[in-house]
Amino acid sequence: MGIAHEVVRRLGSAARPLRSGSDKLATVKLGAKQVPVLNVTSGAFRDGQALPRSATADGENVPPTLTWRGVPSGARSIVVLCEDPDAPLPKPFVHWMVYGLPARDTTLDASLLAIAQQGKTTLGAVGYTGAAPPPGHGVHNYHFQVFALDITLTLGPGTGRGALLDAMDSHVVAAGDLVGTYSRE
Repeated sequence: MGIAHEVVRRLGSAARPLRSGSDKLATVKLGAKQVPVLNVTSGAFRDGQALPRSATADGENVPPTLTWRGVPSGARSIVVLCEDPDAPLPKPFVHWMVYGLPARDTTLDASLLAIAQQGKTTLGAVGYTGAAPPPGHGVHNYHFQVFALDITLTLGPGTGRGALLDAMDSHVVAAGDLVGTYSRE
């Protein structure tokens, strides 16, 4: 590794205590801990385990396929939001926002992305931004949160986190969370 990498790694190590915090995740902000639980899984990783390299900025930068079960019969749509509460920022780093998914769908893969809307990440890009914690900052937890709503959202592409959470407020009828981890040293 070069000198530049070593400097970045040391800065990351120094910033280790700085984290936005799990209390700022969308599931907490929306009170989704008080609704029925969706069982969220992925064939690419297990809950609490490392993300596949393909889902990181060091790999192909491709989102993992997600599956969920337990959507209530009254649900009208699904929202998927991936956030990193370990980022050294005031709010969790948004890696992915997908909305406009029909409630009958239980798997988010490349084919379903073709009909869904995607919002802006913290970097301002529309679509998925792979895991890329600062080198030396330690293990980051990537929360793939799935929400069942009692409404169909009519937001256009490129919506930001604040507008999405505002539109979802008081409409979450079930929610689940799958956590993948990643670190760079």
